[in-house]
Amino acid sequence: MRKISLTIVLSMLVLSLVLSACAGPATPAPSSGGETSGQPAAAEQNITLKVLVHQNPPMVEFMEAFNQKFTEKYPNIKVDMAVVNANDLSTVTQTRLTANDVDVVDMFGFANAAQPYMKNVDPPNWQTLIEAGYLLDITDQPFVKNYDEATIKDAGTYNGKVYQVNLGRVSYSGIYYNKDLFEANNVKVPTTWPELVAACETFAAADIPCMTAGGKDGWPIFVGAYGLTGSIYPDQLALVEGLWTGTIKWNDAKSLEMWEKMKIYAQNMMEAGASGIAGDAAPGRFASGAVAMFPGGTWYASAIEDAQPAFQWGYIPFPGSDNPEDNKYLFGKYDQGWVIAAKSPNKDAALKYVAEFSEPANYQEFVNAVGFIPTQPGATLDTQIGKEVAPYLANFRVGLEQYWVAPKGAGQYANPWASYFKPFGTFDDPKELADKVQADLQSGLDANK
Repeated sequence: MRKISLTIVLSMLVLSLVLSACAGPATPAPSSGGETSGQPAAAEQNITLKVLVHQNPPMVEFMEAFNQKFTEKYPNIKVDMAVVNANDLSTVTQTRLTANDVDVVDMFGFANAAQPYMKNVDPPNWQTLIEAGYLLDITDQPFVKNYDEATIKDAGTYNGKVYQVNLGRVSYSGIYYNKDLFEANNVKVPTTWPELVAACETFAAADIPCMTAGGKDGWPIFVGAYGLTGSIYPDQLALVEGLWTGTIKWNDAKSLEMWEKMKIYAQNMMEAGASGIAGDAAPGRFASGAVAMFPGGTWYASAIEDAQPAFQWGYIPFPGSDNPEDNKYLFGKYDQGWVIAAKSPNKDAALKYVAEFSEPANYQEFVNAVGFIPTQPGATLDTQIGKEVAPYLANFRVGLEQYWVAPKGAGQYANPWASYFKPFGTFDDPKELADKVQADLQSGLDANK
């Protein structure tokens, strides 16, 4: 009996050794980072990460290169990137988010939020998506800290939580100026409204037009004066609330000052032929050296440089106030940013994607490619416009049109637009125009009480 038992034990031991030899070496445990020897852990599955961006050739080219680098680092993640027209981005985003058919979306900076004091207004698409639970709360993600606090607050936060990291901003409230003409005519770069008026008078005496803009298209005239409005009302969000609640009116004394200056801007500062210049022709007109100044957005810089690469120009905030302290601000808007689908089955991969993009070296390459004013403190825009705006970035503020939501039923003139003045519009008297603008706004406010 004892002999039989010993035989059985020995047989089982031999079998165990044979099976162990056939199984090969034990598989090592994955590292804490989920990878072994630079390769995905066996537990990680192949993933297709769906990314949606808008059509912007330099950005799309950069993203294609970035996606290749990303998939080399994470071979188990395939990036499926769709590109749509900028005008279609909001609609496509909503469709794909509600269908749970996208993971990461290039969404424009949060703007025009429906505030509590606004009555009977429709919230913007991004606000609706957050309230419906479609955008992921990324407040505690480490990569958020790579972006400056003002950007996160202004363009990616709602009800105290962060849903977007915004990637770039533009200013539309400054004035390009011809350095050679200023020097040749001994004109000081203006920092106040009286100095701006005096500069234009000096150029006029020398038979040099003071300013130009694409007046044929209309909008460049009123956008060119956004800095004038901002200098008189530096707190643009407070301006919006005041207009809605009635504590500020477009025909009160302070606003009338704005309209009086807008009349001078439109009729005395703009060159006589500006109403016939197309928007895309204005940068070249300025670069030709024929005019002293050109109010407009930072996006015009490349067109100026393309027209005359050797042309010497600068860019300053619009000095619309008599007080130089009110003229330190650049107003503008935030452009694109990343949001992640809250219902995505690939949240970890999506977070890795945005985190990798947000690494300072990758973000700097992005800025170099697209030319945005950076939203990461350590990044720099190494171009002429980047150097010109750098001293003012600490004073960058969101502009009025990014906060303003018009009451339903408001009239067509319920906007602070310099283009209402002749020769671009039909008005000539500042008081008459101020009363008309306030009346058109009031009709909407009264209809929504």
